[in-house]
Amino acid sequence: MESDPPFHEAYKTLFDKTIETRTTAKDNELLLIVEECELPLIDLGRLRLGEAEREECKAEIARASRDWGFFQVVNHGISREILEKMRFEQERVFKQPFEKKTKEDKYLNFSAGCYRWGTASATCLEQLSWSEAFHIPLIDISPSGAFDSLSTTMEQFAATVSSLAQKLAEILAEKMGHNSTFFQENCLPSTCYLRMNRYPPCPIPSKVYGLIPHTDSDFLTILHQDQVGGLQLVKDGRWIAVKPNPEALIINIGDLFQAWSNDVYKSVEHRVVPNPVLERFSMAYFLCPSYETVIQSCRDPSVYRKFSFREYRQQVQADVQKFGFKIGLPRFLV
Repeated sequence: MESDPPFHEAYKTLFDKTIETRTTAKDNELLLIVEECELPLIDLGRLRLGEAEREECKAEIARASRDWGFFQVVNHGISREILEKMRFEQERVFKQPFEKKTKEDKYLNFSAGCYRWGTASATCLEQLSWSEAFHIPLIDISPSGAFDSLSTTMEQFAATVSSLAQKLAEILAEKMGHNSTFFQENCLPSTCYLRMNRYPPCPIPSKVYGLIPHTDSDFLTILHQDQVGGLQLVKDGRWIAVKPNPEALIINIGDLFQAWSNDVYKSVEHRVVPNPVLERFSMAYFLCPSYETVIQSCRDPSVYRKFSFREYRQQVQADVQKFGFKIGLPRFLV
């Protein structure tokens, strides 16, 4: 399909090298059987009830953030209509010819460089992500000619999901004993991102990831995914597969919240495995601060030294370029 990125052509040397060097043990590495589970499910409608219900709901959010680093929410305030429109628009933009998507500033009115596919720094197939994405700063969402309806839908989605992210951050701060305005003051529409993801059918699902194992370099991520499945995360030292729930949004803690909470809330490694026959779509919102924002633990003694978001991002990028993978928070231990 002319809309698909040219994975085989662009990464031919990796495919050839893998055929030459792969051992039987290595070949089975991505084929390990992974148990499917349901994430903790939290009904946010209880936040509008009496005090006892409200406090129990907040406690469940904090508990899931400590024990899992991931949870799912229903009655979250984002209408089914917006989510369905978002999925429709997402499919439409990804069906554009690959050449058009790579000229996103000309054809789609997005910033140059927001369309991404594969993994430029990959030195082996295990570092290659079999996916494509538009990683869009919220301030870039504006009318875009043939894609006006995409921009309008993204604006609606961003407005509602931003409000949800702030509410969750406020609750997590409160459960740490901080009635903090830190997130409202530092995580603004001008600093947050939306990411539209597409995972094309993959003819070699045992050899590559849809998205390589990683943690998120933000405070919170809010994910809406389809029913194809493929998201996996680490729990108690082993990978588990997340069972899709059509009514729920998935929330996960990012590195910055783990640092801010002094390791109370967990930023958990996760990945996406590709499907051999079905394409998968998801939409993620990243609650990020400005690059100048300084992250420091809210408790003493601090596990991590103070660092700016800019410094964190630069270190992550440097490590990926040098080693092919992110190191993240261990770089900033005291």
